[in-house]
Amino acid sequence: MTHAPITSLHSPHVERVKALLGPRGKKLRALESTFVADGIQSLRSALSSGTDSAPRIRTLYLTEDGLTRLLRDFTTEQIHLHEVIMVSDQVMNAMADTETPQGILALCRYLPLELVKVDERISAPLKRVAFFWQLQDPGNAGTAIRTADACGFDLVIFSDQSVDIYSPKVVRSTAGSLWNIPVVTGVSLTALEEYAANRDLGLVAFDGAAEKSFAEIDKNQATVLVFGNEGRGLPELSSNFQPVHIPMKGSAESFNVATAAAIAMYFLSTDGDIQ
Repeated sequence: MTHAPITSLHSPHVERVKALLGPRGKKLRALESTFVADGIQSLRSALSSGTDSAPRIRTLYLTEDGLTRLLRDFTTEQIHLHEVIMVSDQVMNAMADTETPQGILALCRYLPLELVKVDERISAPLKRVAFFWQLQDPGNAGTAIRTADACGFDLVIFSDQSVDIYSPKVVRSTAGSLWNIPVVTGVSLTALEEYAANRDLGLVAFDGAAEKSFAEIDKNQATVLVFGNEGRGLPELSSNFQPVHIPMKGSAESFNVATAAAIAMYFLSTDGDIQ
């Protein structure tokens, strides 16, 4: 631990964090399997997680106020299981991606999870999976992960050409759920179809033009819910995908994809019906 807080805005620590958050940050994050998490929600989950597949804290940067916040939930010993570096408020402002940082920021390392190795990391058979094809909006992606976590889903999958789930906006939008549920990225629809077939997972694709309502989904069937891009929806799919729609009573053209996913995931997580 650094005893005196870092006060220099030219510190290598500042440059390191800013590089991971900057325009070229996506490439660096992927190369080093490292991302930046900030705020009490994310760090509370990061410090509490005992899951092997969850991201791990590499370095924890704290202001005096940030340390005080963490000490409300964790002991000094728990916090100092990680490398802790104290920084001034000015340095934290320079590091953070938000306008009003909470004085808590961490570099976290993740272990990339491949679809073919999911069975090695998740011991129980998969029952509820959410797949998102070419999702672009960070808020939608983060909300999707958070909702899947809240609804007790086993896994979230994103296709290739989707938003970087380790970008700061996505990480922040998950509100800590990134540490609670496994996430796989870069999966094609073909690979998903093959994976589902080998594990007897039903494929349910959401399409506003489908004749069948999502309320007719068999809740007893292990299922992958498949959602499309915000503007283009899903491409043409094989007959192995069962198309369904979410009925709407108003005049809106469609649901936002994160909203549609929330409705569908909550429906599958409940015992009763939703009318």
